[in-house]
Amino acid sequence: MLSAFLKGLTILKERPFWRVVWQSLCITAAAFAALYGVVWVVLSRMAVAEIWWIDIPVEVLGGLAVLVLTWFLFPAVATFVLSLFIDRIVTAVERQYYPLLPAPTAPSWWQTIAVALKFTAILVVLNLIMLPLYLVPVVNVVGFYAINAYLLGREYFELVALRRLDPASAQRLRQAHRLRLFMAGLLIAGLLTIPMLNLLAPVVASAFMVHLSAVLTTPQTPSTTLETSST
Repeated sequence: MLSAFLKGLTILKERPFWRVVWQSLCITAAAFAALYGVVWVVLSRMAVAEIWWIDIPVEVLGGLAVLVLTWFLFPAVATFVLSLFIDRIVTAVERQYYPLLPAPTAPSWWQTIAVALKFTAILVVLNLIMLPLYLVPVVNVVGFYAINAYLLGREYFELVALRRLDPASAQRLRQAHRLRLFMAGLLIAGLLTIPMLNLLAPVVASAFMVHLSAVLTTPQTPSTTLETSST
């Protein structure tokens, strides 16, 4: 799994991928700003006092709350944004590293969006339910990463695996490797919660899952890199 993760990171140093990286960066940044704005508007409408010495502390605390809520909800939003162009990222990685793979039968754009919307809703709802526990030290960190690791590992795997497997086969494979996918989701959750790096995390995570899925589905899949092809 570590090898697949390191291969996923190489997407950032290879020029052919940077067009996709920049598109992901712009869309994810816009999603982050929109999420921040929505949360800010919602919290600002909750103000009940019109006394300046009460309103100022409330605004300060509200600003901190916006940052915290945005940070917690960002993995769900970033993953949904990724679904808009996941096929382009996966195709680019497969063409460079796994050129001998047969052509995939990718789900339709609407099917991908439907899966992403369902996953995003589940992730947001679970994080909101867990919000009171997030106020408890230690429990907040463990709970946040445990929930997001499971869901992100599952979602990224399905977004990639369903291009080549039917839903039943993908589910059997996911259950057979649930611990490995949980650890993969933990790495993805970590990337998505590091400031600035989280803007690039969706692209890195999708490339990482392509490599991991290739190992899980076809352990003997030949891999071709720029370095090996040049020797």
